[in-house]
Amino acid sequence: MRNLLVILVVGLLAGMAAAQQTVSFPTRDGGVIFADQYGTGDRAVVLAHGAMFNKESWSEQAKQLQAAGFRVLAIDFRGYGKSHGPGDKNPMQAPLDLDVLAAVDYLHKTGSKDVSVVGASMGAIATGDASIASKPGEIDRIVLLSLHPSGPASRLKSPVLFIISRDDKGANGPRLPGVQKAYDEAPQPKKLIILDGAAHAQFLFKTDKGPQVMREILAWLNGGGK
Repeated sequence: MRNLLVILVVGLLAGMAAAQQTVSFPTRDGGVIFADQYGTGDRAVVLAHGAMFNKESWSEQAKQLQAAGFRVLAIDFRGYGKSHGPGDKNPMQAPLDLDVLAAVDYLHKTGSKDVSVVGASMGAIATGDASIASKPGEIDRIVLLSLHPSGPASRLKSPVLFIISRDDKGANGPRLPGVQKAYDEAPQPKKLIILDGAAHAQFLFKTDKGPQVMREILAWLNGGGK
């Protein structure tokens, strides 16, 4: 009986290890990005965190995406955790789009055929800029929570879902006008979801709107809006 219990515990721990592991990969400018990887499969999603968060902050959403059949890669941007690279002392001014592109490249090189990206706040800017800088077809779809690319949204190469709270405000005032402008400029397919409230980016998951946000993300990643 004791031997059986040991076998079951070892098997459970092995299954947990297989479900999540830490990986690292290089960026084009000499940096190294660390990430938590969940699951396996042909379809993958990169999760790009906001300035107040890190890769671990995506744990709950990553597990939901994994359960829906996606391979998930939650990254730490340079300057967070063990990730490093040029500009990592001031990540908000660093080329974070290169971190997103490095994650996308890693997933393609390790067997994923379709790779999408979900970015929140700072991560949304990096995700949008990565789509602009990407090769056609390199990033399958993107989701931008609360912010928009710093580059022209008209140059986005990926179908884009914008999600924002109506009363979300930053240091420069309401964020909705900038997101609305980016949505108007973005090429089709695209979608804009405006939620009641003021929650910003990943904080949306901590509100009663969290389940709706995940449903919209999953619908979009599964081809909604075409």
